[in-house]
Amino acid sequence: MDKPNPAPCFGPARILLPGADTPLDPWACIAVDQFTSQPDYWQKAEALAAGRPSTLHIVLPEVYLGGPEEDARLASIRAAMADYRSSLLTRVVNGFVYVERTQMDGSIRQGLVGAVDLEAYSFDPADRPAVRPSENTVVERIPPRLKVRRGAQLETPHVMLLADDAACTLIEPVGAEKARLPLLYDGELMLGGGRLRGWAVEDPALVAQIEAAVAALGDADAFAARWPGAAGQPPMTLAVGDGNHSLATAKAYWEERKAALTPRQRQDDPARYCLVEVCNVHSPAIQIEPIHRVLFGVGAEQVRTALDGWAAANTICISPDSAQQFTLVSAAGDTPLGFAGEVEPLAVGTAERFVQDFLQRCPGASVDYVHGEAAVRRLAAGGAVGLLMPPLQKADLFRGVVLGGVLPRKTFSMGHAEEKRYYNECRSLVD
Repeated sequence: MDKPNPAPCFGPARILLPGADTPLDPWACIAVDQFTSQPDYWQKAEALAAGRPSTLHIVLPEVYLGGPEEDARLASIRAAMADYRSSLLTRVVNGFVYVERTQMDGSIRQGLVGAVDLEAYSFDPADRPAVRPSENTVVERIPPRLKVRRGAQLETPHVMLLADDAACTLIEPVGAEKARLPLLYDGELMLGGGRLRGWAVEDPALVAQIEAAVAALGDADAFAARWPGAAGQPPMTLAVGDGNHSLATAKAYWEERKAALTPRQRQDDPARYCLVEVCNVHSPAIQIEPIHRVLFGVGAEQVRTALDGWAAANTICISPDSAQQFTLVSAAGDTPLGFAGEVEPLAVGTAERFVQDFLQRCPGASVDYVHGEAAVRRLAAGGAVGLLMPPLQKADLFRGVVLGGVLPRKTFSMGHAEEKRYYNECRSLVD
């Protein structure tokens, strides 16, 4: 007997866009979880969007989350959503949107916008769903975001999911067909965000091709062959690359809402789905960069002594010849080190375990998570101690999620802040 085909975790959606005469600048605005310490960025964005159609009017930048203006902003968001849904979002795509984003270095990031089934996603580390978070979800961050999701008539995504698609079967074949697809938008994004172009993907044959590629990426036999250490697990199809807490909030709202629905209503309730963009982690335009650890209030010798003691207590060897290599950086110079008999699948995970143990034993110390080797070296020259993480291979991201459950916090970064997803496409959350 043939195995039943599971329901697709990512599929077509009814995607809404404003008329073609609405310019991307200022219609599209950057993800709300960016520039959280730079309110001046959001003030500039608000000045650009004042009195003009913009997704900025239907989202709540996290710099304002929990602030004195939150309730007033939420009321304004609800009113803008009702207005946009009734009169502005006049174009409809029944399928996917193929997206090309020109980044700061000139590279073009390809993506597919569609709907993820929240029944196929969970942020519980004990679960093994088709769509998995790449890092731990801080559940305390969900309730404030639920206030925005509850009662919302529209959603607009900044969630980016990653496919482990080395053979380029999902997104790239659609890009090869873009010349025959209807162009939806093409323009520059506000405040130096780069260029964004999108095409409607509604052709039934092309939609079926996408759905077949998604199913193949989640094939159980192929998953077991690729990850023998996870043989017998339910296969993973997609991993969350960006917008982890946004997707977790959508899931929490769906679990809250579906309790009051009949089984039949649950099948197609709008809240069951969340609009996302899927990218191929193997695309040259996807840059996965490690996030380094920098310790303050301690010296290099103290850190090295603590490392040796922690390693001995956890039956780990510290050796520069081991597979999990990293570099201890201080004003005295560099010390190449490595973990053998690793605690976690990736060096960054093992290092994070040490850092958390060290902070508990050394109350005067603190840690910061730093992007870029040059920044680590500047801090080390000023008296801090850096743990410089090795380059993160793209396959390591999926290996860490599949074999380790989730990646440690602050494992990797995807590009610069200005290269995060901008809100553009919308979807109705009400019938």
